[in-house]
Amino acid sequence: MVVVRMWRRLFGGSAQALDPARADLVVVASSFDDVEACSAVLDRATGLDREAEAVLRHHLRLPAGQLEAACEIAGYDGYTRAEPVRAATDELVPIILQRVQVLDPLSCSQERSRMAGLAQRHDGVADGWDALQPPRPAP
Repeated sequence: MVVVRMWRRLFGGSAQALDPARADLVVVASSFDDVEACSAVLDRATGLDREAEAVLRHHLRLPAGQLEAACEIAGYDGYTRAEPVRAATDELVPIILQRVQVLDPLSCSQERSRMAGLAQRHDGVADGWDALQPPRPAP
């Protein structure tokens, strides 16, 4: 299993990448608790295929004037902006940054930390993250 993950990371993953715009994606893991370890979240996740790609989404709130700069920086790491799903509060604009990757506790933790730093540098807040995959077929 570990060899498969390493192979995917080194040589570009599967032949066809997961499309984040697919209509059948469902949330398979999520955390909006700053102190909860990614390993614990992934261990309790239901429906998560750890060998398959997932859409990792980070939910941030940023000042409107900082959105473009934050999106540009996140874009260097392969993140794209998705449509916000929450109403704006406290004059901060909700934004979701997402990218496709295979999830493991280390990479998930690193990305969560990266997004928290990005939000902080742009006077915003990282609320949490979630991961989406297509539903697994019933056995």
